[in-house]
Amino acid sequence: MTQKKTVWFEYLCIIAGTGLMAFAIQCLYDPTGMVVGGFTGVAIIVKNLSEIKIPGGIPLWLTNLALNFPVFLIAFRQKGKKFVARTAFATVSLSAWLYVIPKWNFSEGDFMLASIYGGLLTGCGIGLVLMAKATTGGTDMVASLIQRHMRHYTIVQIMLVLDGIIILTGLAVFGLKAALYAVVAIFISSKVSDALMEGLKYSKAVFIITGQVKEVSDALMHELGRGVTGIEATGMYSGEARNMLYCVVSKKEIVELKDLVKRLDPGAFVIVTDAREVLGEGFLEY
Repeated sequence: MTQKKTVWFEYLCIIAGTGLMAFAIQCLYDPTGMVVGGFTGVAIIVKNLSEIKIPGGIPLWLTNLALNFPVFLIAFRQKGKKFVARTAFATVSLSAWLYVIPKWNFSEGDFMLASIYGGLLTGCGIGLVLMAKATTGGTDMVASLIQRHMRHYTIVQIMLVLDGIIILTGLAVFGLKAALYAVVAIFISSKVSDALMEGLKYSKAVFIITGQVKEVSDALMHELGRGVTGIEATGMYSGEARNMLYCVVSKKEIVELKDLVKRLDPGAFVIVTDAREVLGEGFLEY
């Protein structure tokens, strides 16, 4: 992709991602009173509490914009235009989606369905937004501003405290059941967004310590068609220097690799680990 096409694609990812998030908030979290943290969680609480005075309560999109606006002004002054540009677009996009998408009780009050599908949709949405090098503002932006004055805490630690306060407030307003299912939704969304960011096509990384280095490496290269790297290693018990082989294969090839090593050197020491994302050399393209 050219630079211009890449930018357009990233902004489309932001629009699509915030659309998925807005659907989850408007049609799953809000109808069941599930507060999953962030400014949208605050918006759900404000909407519920304001229904006593205002029919239908204060709209989610309005609260989201109202909370983010002063935060962006502070961030703009402290961190500059480049830092807030895409995040501002994502925040406005999320609020626009919340305004456009009609309220619909998609799960029909089923907390389990709301937490599972809400987590899936939110995770996909967050993943798309993060892939476009943006966020939707909210508590992560507030945390980054607070961290400038509290250097001994990380942004993640501050975010956990802020979101924890919001979830506890949601517990007080909507009850324990909604809060517990909100934790399920948060867990699912974090796993899904991580999977999108790190790649869905997992591979296997293999370390092989063998006395038949030449035979095993030749078989891996010629029979499996995979590249092999020799790493100099020393056995600390024996003091013997030897090569450790390193190879990355697909999940389908791991059984064949183990059979191959067993055939050539039954005494070989093999370590298999997950490789979450592998780029180039016959795997995923950049």
